[in-house]
Amino acid sequence: MPSSQFAHSERYRYMNGFNSYHESEAVDGALPVGANSPQKPPYGLYAEKLSGTAFTAPRHENQQTWLYRILPSCGHSNFEPRESSTYNTNPENKPYEKIHHIPNQLRWDPFDLDETVDWVHSLHLVAGAGDPTMKTGIGMYIFAAGKDMDPHEAFYSADGDFLIVPQHGVLDIRTEMGRILVRPNEICVIPRGIKYRVTLPQGPVRGYILELYQGHFQLPELGPIGSNCLANARDFQAPVADFDEDTESEWHILCKFAGHLFQAKQTHTPFDVVAWHGLYYPYKYDLGRFNTMGSVSFDHPDPSIYTVLTAQSDHPGTAVADFVIFPPRWLVAEDTFRPPWYHRNTMSEFMGLIQGQYDAKTGGGFQPAGASLHNVMSGHGPDAATHEKASNVELKPNKVGEGSMAFMFESCLMVGVTEWGLKKCQKVQQDYNAESWEPLKPHFKRPTPKKIENGAGEVNEGVLGDKAQVPHWTS
Repeated sequence: MPSSQFAHSERYRYMNGFNSYHESEAVDGALPVGANSPQKPPYGLYAEKLSGTAFTAPRHENQQTWLYRILPSCGHSNFEPRESSTYNTNPENKPYEKIHHIPNQLRWDPFDLDETVDWVHSLHLVAGAGDPTMKTGIGMYIFAAGKDMDPHEAFYSADGDFLIVPQHGVLDIRTEMGRILVRPNEICVIPRGIKYRVTLPQGPVRGYILELYQGHFQLPELGPIGSNCLANARDFQAPVADFDEDTESEWHILCKFAGHLFQAKQTHTPFDVVAWHGLYYPYKYDLGRFNTMGSVSFDHPDPSIYTVLTAQSDHPGTAVADFVIFPPRWLVAEDTFRPPWYHRNTMSEFMGLIQGQYDAKTGGGFQPAGASLHNVMSGHGPDAATHEKASNVELKPNKVGEGSMAFMFESCLMVGVTEWGLKKCQKVQQDYNAESWEPLKPHFKRPTPKKIENGAGEVNEGVLGDKAQVPHWTS
């Protein structure tokens, strides 16, 4: 602490700050001064505006970036459907596939690595809610890839922002704005529409993705906590400008649009941005830098104190998506059951485990690269083994989660599970409830009744008309 110790060393430079106005140029003087779109931008570059929000969005929400590139993005052939019969991350559009809305608690064994596919083809929608065509809702994905993307391919999602959570392996991501290296215990956000290419410098990768169809991720409000703690803005990192000069090779631009895959061809690299400035860009964050809050007196606080990023609905305080982590932390609360309490929640909770063991699930069924889903109002909490241990352990200060990192995608929406997530992946644990909560035993003991003397003198059985009070029983 406060930074993770990574096995794979960093190879790129970054600019620091969340939602900060950044500017970067790979060639000195490539950024226009005092104007965004001069008649002739420096060095013969083209000015291109990338809008992540409506032009008229309130200033504090507005996200736009100006790119200065060798050729504009519009110079490509028509997009054509690609693999239209097999590639679909919006299965509600297929009559023979559907979203299953079920109240059962679900848990998955670790998802398999797949060394036969690249990043684009490794994406599997496990669960979700809403519709990307209406810019509402979320998608929850597993990725597991073993190959680099083709050297002349780039990908973007028109459907939403990708929040990427690696669990195994290293992602080397080349974006239009520059390069980002993402390792387990880091996250990366690539906003809607930004093109990128993924290579795998250490072999196969696996992890989780939360795609946000509406709005963008923000830091949560801190309220009484004050002006610092949780995820601090200075610890988010954005790439610096980095470009290629290639106007002859054929490139394929892959687009995820309404859950389907499209392809266009162009004779120039999409990674030709010489300079850029704005608020709309990819970024990464080291989860080891999260400053955890907790109780120093009694009771287990709500898990909202572990929120890294949030995307609010139109009702303040209610999130379409929260990204929450459970990092190593000290527990010191007195006379308190320290794991999370049993609860039913109006929010849906999808959990994953990056490494180690989650302190509320010590029975062995919740494993790294696995997942669980506790949908709206489905009861859950510590498994029986954890409850027994936590109910009897000596309450001294102790650190939990050493070497561990669990996380949660939380949403106010009722989450449906795809055919792949429920059946085809063959990872759902059929005995999740039986192992976790059915072994819980009742400990209730009715108190022994106590006779209350009320000073009435000698106690009689009492008959009709007695003046003396008759003793009563109470608990």
